Amino acid sequence: MKPYPLSIHTFEKLIRDGCLYVDKTAKIHRLVSGPSGAFFLSRPRRFGKSLLLSTFKAIFLGERDLFQGLAIDKLPYDWKTYPVIHLDLAPKEISKASDLREYLSNETGRLAREHGLKLETSAHDERFLELIRRLQEAKGKVVVLIDEYDKPILGNIENAGLVKEIQRILKAFYSVLKSADSYLRFVFLTGVSRFSKVSVFSDLNNLRDLSMDAAYADLLGYTEEELERHFGEAIRVFSAKSPCTYKEMLEKIRAWYNGYRFSREPTTVYNPVSIMSLLETHEFRNYWFETGTPAFLINLIKTTDYDLRRVENLRADELAFSAYDVERLSVEPLLFQTGYMTIRDYDSRRNLYTLGYPNGEVRNAFLAYLVDAYTPVRKEEATAQIVRLEDAVEAGDVDAFMKELRVFFAGIPYDLQLKHEKYYQTIFYLVFALLGIRVHAEEHTSAGRIDAVAETAKRVFVFEFKLQGTAAEALAQIRDKKYHEKYLGSGKEITLVGAAFDETTRNIGEWVAAEGK
Repeated sequence: MKPYPLSIHTFEKLIRDGCLYVDKTAKIHRLVSGPSGAFFLSRPRRFGKSLLLSTFKAIFLGERDLFQGLAIDKLPYDWKTYPVIHLDLAPKEISKASDLREYLSNETGRLAREHGLKLETSAHDERFLELIRRLQEAKGKVVVLIDEYDKPILGNIENAGLVKEIQRILKAFYSVLKSADSYLRFVFLTGVSRFSKVSVFSDLNNLRDLSMDAAYADLLGYTEEELERHFGEAIRVFSAKSPCTYKEMLEKIRAWYNGYRFSREPTTVYNPVSIMSLLETHEFRNYWFETGTPAFLINLIKTTDYDLRRVENLRADELAFSAYDVERLSVEPLLFQTGYMTIRDYDSRRNLYTLGYPNGEVRNAFLAYLVDAYTPVRKEEATAQIVRLEDAVEAGDVDAFMKELRVFFAGIPYDLQLKHEKYYQTIFYLVFALLGIRVHAEEHTSAGRIDAVAETAKRVFVFEFKLQGTAAEALAQIRDKKYHEKYLGSGKEITLVGAAFDETTRNIGEWVAAEGK
């Protein structure tokens, strides 16, 4: 088994060091062997975007020896050498507009020196155009590769004024690619986000967006077939050390890490970081999630009072999640593009997508982060707390469960009055979602209450939470409204729980439970 390139993002180094490479060069060949073109690909972080651009660079530098034994080596291609401009916007932290102008100016100067040129212009966009023009005159048509094109925006997305300035700077810079079209052989840009057409790419009407193109849905990430072909031996070694058979191990890996889908076609992929980390350590953990969760996303969810239950099964057309405007941020596009939500199904008749969590890793880790944001229970402590709740649920011990549940409601901010019912509903949903229990909840804001049904394999719990009123009144309402009757024929034990919030402590006060009949 070859070593895994977990910290290697350069194709040449990966090949020279004898690391594992999941061959994507047949699809890459389709892009590089055609006529001149400009392409864009959006993918979540740690999906191999930098390695992809490095692979393009090696091809256009004519380094055929690196591709021996790979698909492209057997396909018709002239291996002509081109001058390459490879720009990465990720390394520089931008805190003001001048930082970005200076970085772009310095990088174009550095790239010029690499090609033996000295630029005469000073403005960042003019220097970019001069670099392309003079490279073409000296060495022929130019290849431009830009990695993490949107990093300066995403790094400042909560600062609306600065983001507008950054957008204007990037728009002028990227617009050079249209002005220089006759000088260019190939252009490829990558990033996490897909902004609306009126923003940074508005002048690039020749840019082909591959982000949801079915032909390139598996250009990054590993398919099920690639997983078994390249990692099958490692998975067998892993399963031999565990109680699982090879087939059972595959199913477990699939549940934890598969599920990312980027087109209407049902092609799903695994995140490379998660798979290689799992097979390196033989521990099921949240590897992709541990590489960083954007705080702005959690803040946006909270400040917009977003209904998190929608993430489990959201139906929307493509416009609702494929692109967004930084001046009017929406939760769904950000969740999709950053990888916390993916396509689960596509209804061709209605042209509607169903979105949801891609897999167990993302779902469980994201919920834990949200618990950290909404409750006093830190994400590091959430697992132990959830285990205690799980034990109480399995035993049908309502008192034990409610006492543990109070921990999650403790310390709700003073500026959130009891009338903010959604906040309480969200905490209730997060707890049950982490328990792996689907909660059916219905809002009745006019009456100031929360109705919820939590169903396990053996039990059904019908909850009524009173924001104003007593636990006895809540229980009586369950019986009066007959919320539980639809479950009477399920063969499961039914428990009715009425609870009331204490206005002083802003926590669950009293509760009362009864058997549902």
